[in-house]
Amino acid sequence: MRSVIGRLAPAALAIGVLLSPAAASATSTTKQVKAAKLLGAAYLKTLQQPSGGFETDWVLGALAAAGDAAAGVQAPGAATDARSYYRELVGDPASWPGPEASASDYERAALNAYAAGIDPARVSAGQNLIARIASYYDPADPGYYGSTATLTSTVFAVLALAETKTRVGRQRVPQALLEPSIAALEANQHSDGGWTYQKAAGEPHRLAEAAEPDETGAVMAALCSAGVPAGASAITSAESYLKGDLAGSTGAFNAPFGANTDSNAWAVQGLNACGVDPQEAGFTTATGKTPIDFLISQQLADGGFVYEAGETEADEYSTQDAVRALAGAGFTAKPPLPKGAPRWVFESGFQPGVQSQVTLIVDNGASSPALCAVSLSPAGATTTLAAVLEAAEASATPAGCVSSFLPTSGAGAITQIDGSPNPAAPKWRIAIDGGPQASAKRSSKVELGDTISLLLG
Repeated sequence: MRSVIGRLAPAALAIGVLLSPAAASATSTTKQVKAAKLLGAAYLKTLQQPSGGFETDWVLGALAAAGDAAAGVQAPGAATDARSYYRELVGDPASWPGPEASASDYERAALNAYAAGIDPARVSAGQNLIARIASYYDPADPGYYGSTATLTSTVFAVLALAETKTRVGRQRVPQALLEPSIAALEANQHSDGGWTYQKAAGEPHRLAEAAEPDETGAVMAALCSAGVPAGASAITSAESYLKGDLAGSTGAFNAPFGANTDSNAWAVQGLNACGVDPQEAGFTTATGKTPIDFLISQQLADGGFVYEAGETEADEYSTQDAVRALAGAGFTAKPPLPKGAPRWVFESGFQPGVQSQVTLIVDNGASSPALCAVSLSPAGATTTLAAVLEAAEASATPAGCVSSFLPTSGAGAITQIDGSPNPAAPKWRIAIDGGPQASAKRSSKVELGDTISLLLG
């Protein structure tokens, strides 16, 4: 499948001449890879629009992977820097992403906001991208997010939840929440070791179909980011599939639409995320070519990358994909420290009259954790766990995250949620944004953008 999540129509860009491909007798050197990465990042910065943004927001992750902080990217004549523009864009839920919003919109935005140094859970008082992703969880099919017909929404939900760490570097959701998604992704692995964008679990005819290198790379990145070790059978089988998909003469992966930069880059990003060298012996053809060689051969003299060999106009989307792959990154990157600006920007508290969302995870230990987004409008800068649970009872997305809890008044310990434990006892624990556990109380403080994990016992 040609990579499509968040892809926009390619712009007609500068015309150049293809760089000479790496010599057949040797793989690309570290120096060559670094030069291609930096030249590609420099080219991307020339595409900044007068507004301060880019045609595709995936550029933010590519720049971060190459060492460029979005807060420091502001072309002459641009109204603002790339980070400020993006925060203002996605921070207004009234105008972004629009009436046709999907899970993929929020997943993409979370990954790119993180790379830009925007806390994705606290973009603004009204925009919590983590909670928006949680709202697409499918409790009827634990582990899946978004459309039931495709796998991509689940893949990028896992990437967003696992990769967009808190400002202090913690995984904000508990591992128990990721486990059903890991199982779901592994159940969709085709018999040849790879994946496609379609959901295939439980359908032998789909599982027997040929996989695709781009989706395989994305799933590998999701699994490894979620804690699956590189030596696990799902990962080693995917590696074997990719090795068998190499074109001997170029080192490219053979995508259904033909060898192209995007599919190749996604596969490399999956290898990067799992700590697999895309130039190791297993990914070097008999003619001495690797997937990295192919990517570099797609670069024009001005630094941009074409989608397919033989094209003479660079493609912004293909360029950002190639830069991230050459930088050794997966599908996002830790934000670099900008000069003269903080690494992170975020909204620090609830605002009166503004409807905000928090993410709530309830794990009774007996079934898959419940996950939902809870909307509320506190009068002050902070609120309480009791207020969150009451709001979840009244209306949560998806519904049914919390149907009842005890006690119904006071400030003391939570003794029961949805009938557990029975008899009621103060056994519920709370952790905020992946932090240490404490006794869950009605009075436990909750702040804007928090990811609240409640664990029985």
